[in-house]
Amino acid sequence: MAYQFDFSSLSGYGDLLAKGAGLTVSLTVVGGLAGVAIGIAGAWARSRRVPVLAPVVAAYVEVIRNTPFLVQLFFLFFGLPALGIKLGEFQAAALAMVVNLGAYSTEIIRAGVQSIPRGQIEAAMSLAMTPLQIFRHVVLIPALKKIWPALSSQVVIVMLGSSVCSQIAAEELTFAANFIQSRNFRAFEVYFVVTALYLALSILLRWLLSCLGQALFERRRHG
Repeated sequence: MAYQFDFSSLSGYGDLLAKGAGLTVSLTVVGGLAGVAIGIAGAWARSRRVPVLAPVVAAYVEVIRNTPFLVQLFFLFFGLPALGIKLGEFQAAALAMVVNLGAYSTEIIRAGVQSIPRGQIEAAMSLAMTPLQIFRHVVLIPALKKIWPALSSQVVIVMLGSSVCSQIAAEELTFAANFIQSRNFRAFEVYFVVTALYLALSILLRWLLSCLGQALFERRRHG
């Protein structure tokens, strides 16, 4: 091979890569927490068939799940200013991730909710529990336990999808990689390292979510 590998060309860009990885993590935290919260609310609205709200949630889910994430991102960053709503790069990226994960997690959580036996709900009703108490203690927690692996995978997918946010100059990990490559012209080395960083972040995120699930569900079982 005529190509000479030179990873030393990245030595001066450690801070930039760290900053990009940090922003990726920040976007994931915001998108994950808010997106799952929206998913829980959406699953409740659809499973309870709340008038007006349930059809709105259904339409939201269909629109988001059937359009590209990049288009959603561009709509928020480039489209909303036409309506007088201007978002910064981080704000648009985070909102796009929240909206996207919210739609997918709504359907994932709803599948878990629908798997809960009707007898458990009727038993809770016989104990005079309020609808909110029933949903929280009898429906939601057992449902989350069943769909936790799928929900965790979706959060990881959204984290990896944050790479698209470089298209609006959000300075996350892929943006940093593109910037470095445009300066040192060492594409293989740059994207090899960034691929390894994404892999490490994905493995770490899956492990953290697994630990969170074990802590949440094991504590409830023994509590």
